Formats: sequence, structure tokens, C-alpha cells
Amino acid sequence: MKLLIVGGVAGGASAAARARRLSEDAQIILFERGPDVSFANCGLPYYIGGEIAERKKLLVTSPEMLRSRFKLDVRIRSSVEAIDRLAKIVRVRDLATGREYEEAYDKLILATGAAPFRPSIPGIDLPGVFTLRNLEDTDRIKEQVHRGVKQAVLVGGGFICLELAENFIRRGISTTVVEKNGQILTPFDNEMTTPIVQELANKGVTLPLGQAAEALEQTADGLVVCLNSGQRIPAQLVIFGIGVRPENKLAVDAGLEVGPRGGIRVNDHLQTSDPDIFAVGDAIEVKDVVSGDAIQVPLAGPANRQGRIAADNVLGRSVTYRGTQGTAILGFFERTAAITGASEKVLRRVNRPFRMIYVHPAHHAGYYPGAEGMTLKLLFDPDSGRVLGAQAVGGAGVDKRIDVLAVAIQAGMTVFDLEEMELAYAPQYGSAKDPINMAGFVAAGLLRGDHPQIDVAALMALPPNARPFLLDVRTPEEFANGSILDAVNIPVDELRSHLKDLPADREIAAYCQVGQRGYLATRILRQAGFNASNVSGGYKTFLLYRQGNDSIQ
Repeated sequence: MKLLIVGGVAGGASAAARARRLSEDAQIILFERGPDVSFANCGLPYYIGGEIAERKKLLVTSPEMLRSRFKLDVRIRSSVEAIDRLAKIVRVRDLATGREYEEAYDKLILATGAAPFRPSIPGIDLPGVFTLRNLEDTDRIKEQVHRGVKQAVLVGGGFICLELAENFIRRGISTTVVEKNGQILTPFDNEMTTPIVQELANKGVTLPLGQAAEALEQTADGLVVCLNSGQRIPAQLVIFGIGVRPENKLAVDAGLEVGPRGGIRVNDHLQTSDPDIFAVGDAIEVKDVVSGDAIQVPLAGPANRQGRIAADNVLGRSVTYRGTQGTAILGFFERTAAITGASEKVLRRVNRPFRMIYVHPAHHAGYYPGAEGMTLKLLFDPDSGRVLGAQAVGGAGVDKRIDVLAVAIQAGMTVFDLEEMELAYAPQYGSAKDPINMAGFVAAGLLRGDHPQIDVAALMALPPNARPFLLDVRTPEEFANGSILDAVNIPVDELRSHLKDLPADREIAAYCQVGQRGYLATRILRQAGFNASNVSGGYKTFLLYRQGNDSIQ
């Protein structure tokens, strides 16, 4: 067996190591265009910012290690230029010497990755304008920072630019993040990004939303980024992080099938349209776990797993890739945002029926010092209760809950299962009723009909004359600090004695701060004969929506 692997980093290096563990006899050649065969992409912003002090810490493994430990033929600075599928030969160019040669294969794995998108705008190639993909890019950006950067502009509001923003702020660099969409972190639903937007503002990051960079100009002090709004932002460093495109030229030229967005098409064994050629990582199109649609998700975890699975199949095992659910997490100073599975916007786009709930629990027992709040949004099937997606934003403990829910999605679990989950509890780690249990209680109660809910977005979309009677059941002090629209305040502890004051001929929407007292009020009202529902997530969820919609008062 002669196996050629094109590309290293996560998918290719994992495939090579796995293939060797399965076969000592296979001839395995790994081609990598750059000098580094496997490095930690996700750590690049933190090396630029100085959080990771040593460059060598970013090197997951070296060519020398792969050669000595795994008996791999590793050829760095080697570009595979073409594939002859009929002859089963690739043409390789040695980038150091320019020499070209051919290499035959029995099986081929493509791990060519994805390249940052560079828009065709004036000034995109000026000095001081970068994208961030590899260690060579990192070195150039870090060198620019060391020359003295007072102002940086990051074009794009995704994970990479927000991580860079944190690191630039830590270095004392005035930072602007430009995002052409109306929100940052586009995989998330808009309201769930509110705490991160607030944290950006707290740390001094300027965030023009709904604006795009349309040109760059060189000045005596560096650069100016010209936005389509007419705003001109001075900078000495500009980094574009507006998405990636699959490196598919090799596959396209070889006649392999690709999807409409350029991802190489593979089956669940990660075979391309040529059964002797496999593909993994950011270059491929994968199946969405929830919707079943073909998607492209450039994440390191899936790429590593795909590399292992492709190697298994190449060497005679029959292993399938279950799909990708897009589990991801971002840390920005004291805030954390994480997501898994389908978002509300995706479910609406694919016309998938769903229900959703919000809870706002503390990450551990409230009586133990240091409890930090979070907002957890759960999306689930309205009939079976199967978990479809989740998002969480807050401080400590967000990662733990999203990981639990990621497993729940893979296992096909329901919100009724979440009620029964037995999770580790001590006051410094969690609560007897963990946030996961709380989300299950609320969602399961909704499906059982114990407490009908109305979503904040649906409530806000109603014209004033069609809205239910809004009942605020918080304390007068809480009510005085802000309320939803024209709500009437009757604290839940006094509600039973004021039932005669409520309209019997109108729907009543009760709410509190986070939903718990609103739930109790709903139970009281419904058993008294009122048509009542609970505003999902209460006033805290309303505030999340109001941040992203200035028209809501």
C-alpha cells in the first residue's frame, strides 16, 4: 500500500499518524507546502498577543518527529500541482528548488484546508494588510506589532478577529472590529451575542456593525480603512478575517465533485467521487448532524476525527463519519460564548419545526462565593423533544454545559432526558439542579403543557393592540429599574389576592427577571381560569433582544 497525503496540520497529520499505527508496512508520504507540518492554528492570536510566549509551543509536531517516531516520508515545502486519476500519479513541485517530479499512489488523501478570503478592493495588497492562516502569517503580523502599532482594524466579527481583538487590547492597541452583518459571531443567534458586544464596549473596542471595508489607503502614519458608510479609520495594522474558502483547485482540476460553495464532496467514508481518493478537513463538504444538509465547517476537532476515519478506511476498515454539529467556543476576557447544533436562524431557514427556551442560571450554587451567571438557549423538536441545538453565554461553566449538550445532540437525547441527567455536584462546581437540568425542566414542562410560553421575539413582533396583557410579577424595586413595554406590576407573592384586578377576557403574559416566578404566576393564573403564558426567559431575555434592536423600548 502506497498512501499519499496532501496537506498536514490537523486532518493530514492525523491521517498520517493513524495510518502508520494501523500498518507498519504501508509506504506513507506526506506533502506540505509550508515549513510546518502540524501547528496549533487556534493558538495563533494568543502568540501574537503574548499570552503564549514561545513560538515553539505552537508546533504540535515536527517533520523530524514524524519521520523518526512514525516512519513517515515527510516532504515540506512541497506543492502537489496536479492529480492524474487514470494513471494514479501526482505531480509535485519542490518549492525550494523548483524541481518537479511524479509520485504514484494506491490511495490518496486530500487535506488541503481552506484559505482566508481576501476581497478584491483597492489597497488590499498594501503593506500592513494581512490575513491569518499559518505561522508565517503570524510571524509577519507579530513583526508589524513590534514595529509599533497604536491602532488596529480587524475586518470581520468572527472567532479569529475577536480573539485578535482581545490580544491587541491586552497589548494596549486601540482596536476597531468592522462587521458588515448586523451582528458579530454569525453562527449564533443575534440576541445571544449581546453580552459579548457589551464586553467589547467595556474593553474599549469600537464596533461598527452593518458596515464594510470598501478600500484601503496608505498615509504617512500607516493606513486608512474606508468604510461604505463614509467613515475613515486610521490604522497601522489591518487584518481581514471575513471567512475562508476551500483550497479545492487540485480537486477541481482532477475532475472531483465539489459542492456549490466549493467544498469537496465526500461520502460518509470520506471518499470523494473517485473511490481511491479521500478528503478531510476544511476543504470538504460534510453533513449537518441536525438538518442533514451539506455544510462546510472549518473546525480543528472535526478535521482531526476525519483524518483518523479516512486512514481507517484506506487501510481496510469500514468506519463512517457521523457528521458535524459545529460545536465551538469563544473566550473574550471575562465572557464566554459557545454553541452546538442548529441555531434558531438555521432552523428557520430550513423550515424545521422547533421550540426554544431560555434559562439564566448561575454556574454553581448561589450560596457558594463566586457564582457567575449565564444565559442558556435550548432548541428542540416540538413533538419528540429531541435536542436540536444550544447556545450559552456567560462566565465560568459555559464550556461544561455546551459540552454536555453536544453529547446529548449526538446521542439523540430529548429534553426529557435532560431532566433526568445526573451530573457532578458540589457547591463550587454546580448545583443540585444543574443548568442542564433546569433547561430540561423548562423545556419538558413546555411540551407537557404545564406552562405555555411566549417568546420575546414573538411578543415584540405583535402590534400594540394585539399584544397580551403584560403582567410583571417582580418586586416593585425591580419593576422601577425597567420593564417590558406597558406592563402592570403585581408581585407574585401578592398575585392570589389581586386576581379580581386582572382581565378575564384577555390573554395574560406574565414575566419576572429570568422566568421562574413567571412560571409560578402562570400556574396560579391558569388554575384560576385565566388564559396565561410565561414570557420565556423573562426580563433578562428581553434585554438581550433590546440590545440588538434599538426600536424596542
